[in-house]
Amino acid sequence: MPDTYLLSEPLLKVGCTLGEGPIFDERNSMLHFVDIVEKKVFHLNINTLELDSEQHTEAVTCLALRKDQPGLACATAGGFAVLENGQLRDLVRVVSAEDLRYVRFNDGALDATGHFFAGTVCYRKDGVDIPGRLWRYSVRDGSCLVVDEGPFTDSNGLGWAPDGRTMYFTDSLKYVIYAYDYEHGELSNRRVFVNTLEAGGKEQMFPDGLCIDDQGGVWSAIWGGSKIIRFDPNGKPDSEIHIPSVLRVTACTFGGPNSDQMYITTAHCGAMDGDATKQAQYPDSGHLFHIDLAGKYRGAKWRHHFPG
Repeated sequence: MPDTYLLSEPLLKVGCTLGEGPIFDERNSMLHFVDIVEKKVFHLNINTLELDSEQHTEAVTCLALRKDQPGLACATAGGFAVLENGQLRDLVRVVSAEDLRYVRFNDGALDATGHFFAGTVCYRKDGVDIPGRLWRYSVRDGSCLVVDEGPFTDSNGLGWAPDGRTMYFTDSLKYVIYAYDYEHGELSNRRVFVNTLEAGGKEQMFPDGLCIDDQGGVWSAIWGGSKIIRFDPNGKPDSEIHIPSVLRVTACTFGGPNSDQMYITTAHCGAMDGDATKQAQYPDSGHLFHIDLAGKYRGAKWRHHFPG
């Protein structure tokens, strides 16, 4: 049986509609995360629990740390950008204004050499058929291209093994986390790392955001499952974090001075055409959670910073 941890109280009642994309900056003890639906970016000092937020006119869907400049890099609904002094500055837009009515970018992450990967969500309705794709923005030359045509459903959690030679990428509605061989921004040999249904999951409990520990374990937030599951490097589930007061767990990241604290975002029960009446049963849905994993797990040692 997997090791089980229980969280009963949120760290902070932030009330997100669709909390996502947490990243931690050890340089200033700041945790950054987003509310995609409300088009907000949050900045939390984990030492003081002082919380600031920015309101934007376009959804920010995932974040990356910048190396030598203030602010953050990010994916927006329509492309890649940087956040400077509370303002968005586009680097490249790849989703057309026409398609933005149907599709947007979702989760993503930055590798150690300045390649920012993010996936789009699919839309198939009313005669419109736009598949989810995996994109790569390269800081060195500003190029932006599709690196895997999929087709994917809800492109989600993405990250790298501790040695940087394997990249993981989640296709939520297929219940799959893929693994790729990875070298200098290039992907090959896509294969299924884990199918969460086949690993004991249930229908409507989808793998969402993820983070990776220094032992190579992949921690996957389970949308609709009230938990996070750790899969060992062979894809076997071996630990779970249960959050019974939350239905939709969305993403997680390691942080703290020793990278042994985990921060977890969640979503309101009514988000993304969900059933808002379930909020009474899961009253902490949308809040931010934290668990101390000191002496048990630490985040993978690499730290990725957007060069520009």
